[in-house]
Amino acid sequence: MPPEKATAFSVASLPGSPQPPVRRLVFVFGDQLEAQSAAFDDFDPAQDAVFMAEVRSESTVVWSAKPRTAMFLAAMRHFAHELRERGVRVFYSRLDDAENTQSLEGELDRAVTFLKPGRVDVVQPGEWRLDAWLRARKDTVVHADRHFLCTTEQFAAHARGRKQLRLEFFYREMRERHDVLLEHGNPAGGRWNFDAENRGSFGKGGPSGVPAPWSTPPDGITAEVLALVDRSFGDHPGTLLRFDWPVTRTQALAALDDFIGTALPQFGEFQDAMWTDEPWLYHSRLSAALNLKLLRPLEVIRAAEGAWQRGAVPLAAAEGFIRQILGWREYVRGVYWHFMPGYGERNALDAHEPLPAFYWTGDVPMQCLRSAIGQTLELGYAHHIQRLMVTGLYALLLGVEPRAVHEWYLAVYVDAVEWVELPNTLGMSQYADGGVMASKPYVATGKYIQRMSNYCEGCRFRPDVMIGPRACPFTTLYWDFLGRHEASLARNPRMALQVRNLARLNEQTRKAIAASASAIRANGGSPPDAP
Repeated sequence: MPPEKATAFSVASLPGSPQPPVRRLVFVFGDQLEAQSAAFDDFDPAQDAVFMAEVRSESTVVWSAKPRTAMFLAAMRHFAHELRERGVRVFYSRLDDAENTQSLEGELDRAVTFLKPGRVDVVQPGEWRLDAWLRARKDTVVHADRHFLCTTEQFAAHARGRKQLRLEFFYREMRERHDVLLEHGNPAGGRWNFDAENRGSFGKGGPSGVPAPWSTPPDGITAEVLALVDRSFGDHPGTLLRFDWPVTRTQALAALDDFIGTALPQFGEFQDAMWTDEPWLYHSRLSAALNLKLLRPLEVIRAAEGAWQRGAVPLAAAEGFIRQILGWREYVRGVYWHFMPGYGERNALDAHEPLPAFYWTGDVPMQCLRSAIGQTLELGYAHHIQRLMVTGLYALLLGVEPRAVHEWYLAVYVDAVEWVELPNTLGMSQYADGGVMASKPYVATGKYIQRMSNYCEGCRFRPDVMIGPRACPFTTLYWDFLGRHEASLARNPRMALQVRNLARLNEQTRKAIAASASAIRANGGSPPDAP
C-alpha cells in the first residue's frame, strides 16, 4: 500500500479487534502542521494518537478556490505521512471516505466515539468560530499557540490604555523583545524602518533579472490531492495546472533558502511594484508555508537578518521583509483576537454594494483588475499591493459590503487563514473598522496604479481622466468616494489634502462624477461600454 493511502481513517475498514487505548487524542488542523506545537507536549506514541480530517464544509464556508483547498489538503497529507513514518498513530479522515460526515464537528465526534480517548488536545485554531466550538467541548483542552512571537496576552498589554493602535510602535517593541536588527540596543542603520526605500517602481523598462522562484513538481501525494480537488470541487473557481507550492517543511525550508539567496536583495526596493505577466517578481511565496506552520517565523526572520549581517542583502531589503513578519503578521493576529467576534461585522463606511461577479472570473475591461484577478484565480496568489491597491481598492471605492470582500479574499488565496485575512481585508483594505488597523482609508486614483505598474499600457481607460468614456473607473470612483464621505474624511488629518482637492471641483463636475459612479454600480461594478 503506498504511503499516501496508509493514513485513511475508516471505522468500517479498521480491524475488528479493539484498538490500543488512547490516552490523549491530538486534533491537528490544516494550519497547524508543526510537531513542536503545545498539543504535542509530553506526547507518548505508545499511549497517544493524532487525528486529522479533510471535510467538505471547510471548503464551502466560503467558496474556496481550488489552489487554496489543494494547498491545505496536500500539506495535511504530507504531515500525516511524516508523523506515521516516525511511529505516531495517525487517524486520518479523507475527503472521499464513505463514512466521512464532511464536517469537523462530525469527524471529531466520530473519532472520539470510536477511540474513546481520555481527552482531546488541540492548539487554538486560526478562526474564532472553531475556537468557540472547541472551548465549549468538555472533553477538549485548547492550548495557546506558541508558533507566534507575540501572545494574545502580550498584545492586550500593548493595547491597554492606547487611544490608537499603530504598527510602528508595536513593531519597535517586537524588535527589542526579540533582539532583531539591533546594534548595541539601537536600530540597525539608525532607523526603525526603511519604508521610504521600499516603494520603488520599475519604470518603462520593466523588471530585470527576476529570478525563477523555487518550484517542484507535485509528488505522488500532491498529485492525488490535485485530482481529488478537481473531482470534488469542479464547480469552484481556480485552476491547479500550475500548482507548485511548498507543502512540506523540507520544501518550505528549500524555498526559504532560495528566496534569501536570489530575490531578497531586490525585494526591498521593489516590493510594492507590479508588472503584467510577472506574478512573483522578488516576493518570497512563503506566506502560505508560514500560515500552515511549515516554517517558524523566527527562523525566517533570522535567515533574512543573517543575510544582511553577511553583506548579502541591503539593510532596507532585510528590514522591509522582516517588518512584514515580525511587525505586520504579529500585529494583525493581535488585532484579530483582541477585537473578535464583533470585529468581523464592522462596516464603518456603511458600504452595501454586492461584490462584482467579475471577481470570480476576471472578465472585466480594466487591465489592472483583469491581470490581478486572473493571476489570483490561476495561482491562488497576489502580492500585498495587488491585494491592497488593485482588487481591494476597487471594492473600497465601489462601496462593496466589507463582509463580501472578506469572504472573497478568504476563498481565493492559498495563504488565507481568517486570523490574518480578516483584519487585513476589513481593516487595512476596506477601512471597515473605522481606523483600528490603519490611520486613514488607502484610496487613490488610477494614477497610483500607473506609477507602480505597466497595467495602464494598452488599457482603454486613462488614469488622469475622471469623467467620460475614457475615464479610468478607479479615478471616477476615487472622487466619488471622497464626495460621499467628505464630512467624515474632513475630520481625519491624514486626508486633509485629498479633501481640499475635492473642494476645488465645481458642482457640475461633482454631479457628473456621481452620475458616472452610479452608472458603474448599476452595471455590476464594471464601466458601461464606451461608444
